[in-house]
Amino acid sequence: MNWYTGRHVPLWLGIATHLVGFPAVHGLLPWALSLLGARHGWALGLPSAWNVVGLLPVGAGFYIEYRCMREHFAAAPSGWQLEKTRYYPTPSYLLTDGPYRYSCNPIYMAEAVIWLGWMAFYGSFVLAGMATLALVLGPLVVPREEKGLEARFGEAYREYRRTTPRWFGGKKGLGR
Repeated sequence: MNWYTGRHVPLWLGIATHLVGFPAVHGLLPWALSLLGARHGWALGLPSAWNVVGLLPVGAGFYIEYRCMREHFAAAPSGWQLEKTRYYPTPSYLLTDGPYRYSCNPIYMAEAVIWLGWMAFYGSFVLAGMATLALVLGPLVVPREEKGLEARFGEAYREYRRTTPRWFGGKKGLGR
């Protein structure tokens, strides 16, 4: 059993994780990994205009992550109560607003967009591997999370999944 399963995770820990941990993993790590290989499109230590375009998806991804965390903090102002289901630890609330109106998995989408943006910005094939990992890992983890949410929220979750795409889009079916 994980340390957080069936426990209350305090709000300060969630805030610290997302203010420190998320930027470290999705900001500092891409920079460090980009140093391992050539930076295509860079000259004299500076990115080309095409590389700079990669910062647009990075910014969009961080903004989506911020909006998702805002939804989580609003739903659980005193912290998170996670319950172990036989599939996955699940929160005590079901998010359906904010970015969750458009995707059942906006955080996975944000992470993939961030890594693809860093790949373009740094012109790094090493980061292409990490972006591919992000794109592969989400679909492997998501079905298990979905089973846990369905076990916890039942019909409310089934209705949410029926009306919201798994990945992205305005109409059901675009992402499933």
